[in-house]
Amino acid sequence: MTASDKAILTIENLTVDFLSEGDPARAVDNVSFNVCPGETLVILGESGSGKSVSTGTVMGLIDCPPGDIVSGSLLFDGMDLSGLDEESRRALNGRRIAMIFQDPLAYLNPVYTVGRQIAEVFETHSNGDVGDVRERVVKLLERVGIPDSGRRIDYYPHQFSGGQRQRVMIAMAIALKPDILIADEPTTALDVSVQSQILELLGDLQRETGMALIMITHDLEVAAAMADRIIVMNGGKVVESGKAQDVFTNPAHAYTRRLMTALPHRGPTTEPTPSTEVQGEILLKVENLSKHYVLGAGPFSPKREFRAVDDVSFTVHRGETVGIVGESGSGKSSIARMLLRLDEPTSGRALFAGEDIFALEGRALNGFRRRVQMVFQDPFGSMNPRMNVRSIISEPWAIHRDILPKARWNDRVVELLELVGLKGDHADRHPHQFSGGQRQRIAIARALASEPELIVCDEAVSALDVSIQMQVIGLLADLRSRLGLSYVFITHDLPIVREFADRILVMQHGKIVEDSETEILFNSPNHPYTMSLLNSVPRPKWAR
Repeated sequence: MTASDKAILTIENLTVDFLSEGDPARAVDNVSFNVCPGETLVILGESGSGKSVSTGTVMGLIDCPPGDIVSGSLLFDGMDLSGLDEESRRALNGRRIAMIFQDPLAYLNPVYTVGRQIAEVFETHSNGDVGDVRERVVKLLERVGIPDSGRRIDYYPHQFSGGQRQRVMIAMAIALKPDILIADEPTTALDVSVQSQILELLGDLQRETGMALIMITHDLEVAAAMADRIIVMNGGKVVESGKAQDVFTNPAHAYTRRLMTALPHRGPTTEPTPSTEVQGEILLKVENLSKHYVLGAGPFSPKREFRAVDDVSFTVHRGETVGIVGESGSGKSSIARMLLRLDEPTSGRALFAGEDIFALEGRALNGFRRRVQMVFQDPFGSMNPRMNVRSIISEPWAIHRDILPKARWNDRVVELLELVGLKGDHADRHPHQFSGGQRQRIAIARALASEPELIVCDEAVSALDVSIQMQVIGLLADLRSRLGLSYVFITHDLPIVREFADRILVMQHGKIVEDSETEILFNSPNHPYTMSLLNSVPRPKWAR
């Protein structure tokens, strides 16, 4: 369905402040845009650019105070949204304008079944005539691809995967066939194949109903795959707008050009040839590693075994980066936790510098943990919020007292902060005072404090903006060349791992199904699962 020429939503000169003890913070500054029926408008920009605040005003989701809509008009189908009373707003939201969010678990009530929560949409807007609500909910769940919907309608949110929970949110949003669907980072935390399914579902729904779709994202590839038009926001302002192909192929604004340079490489490189270069010594050798869990061992359920990691073997050479890719549940993080001795294996061994790490105890184990460090996906969750950065980075020296004399701690904290691109005066701040990208840099500085030989990165950049992702990848690569570090880099983001890894292991259902040098894998994948992963990566809408 082609977009109508008449806009259903028009925002003009919108300015929004957030009040604080000092001067008001301007979140949105004189923003204007519109969207037509059947059209997909993507609002692109990094965290803090004003994307979500701009669309939050459309739904009336900005608390005032502390929010303050300073100026501007919001017209929906000729109706002034800024003047709606609470009753009129409730009648509009969900029926004609609907929204789905990045984290569905945060917006689904954990104590109600998903069927009950979807049914509430019909009951709220029914005017007394709801008909067979259960049947309508089952059909909705079927439409968004939830298998066995007749039974799973009575499941609770925690009984669904992340991708399925997002489908439940979509079912709730499209229940009454809204005129506009706003999707706020709907695929950020999803595997590439699940992301592809969600994007395809949104496109199908739009073609069926003719709704306008406003998608908010910082993911350039998702933007290219979905957008008819794009507006680019930075610092609360619209810095560029236009047809999607024009913005991507010929960006006019310097900020847009900077974003595009952060887009990971997609196409084939030169014809791949196997490397004949002799690698350095083997630093880590994993042999027949397995981790099994016993499930359902209760009085009324039979015992069964889940093989999270199943007979995995690989090596990491000194100075090498080995990427491990695969969807959620493939066993990637289980391997990381075993390598750090956070979990014990069911069988197999891992030799670090010739020593079996699973046989280490006491002082020997403590020494191993100095030599191998980890950078987690969520830096905020892996830091004590009551400790300042100085204490966080210096904590390894309090544990491993032979690394550095205490008189040198403060100077070394400053050196490490500057090494990862932060400032020395950041040392006295606390984690909540930093952005996500800055917190990840602090996590890297903490990992470097113990002078490790191997760093395990478990989805270390998956939640970051694309330009921040590439900055962190560039930092890790620079540290590798300067300090001779080795990495095990775990991710579900194929373009990112292509930028960084020397070799890639592809995991499915706990097994390694492909082990190949990076460019050989991307240009000539052998396993069907690897091919399906590569085919799931979003491709520009205009290139199909």
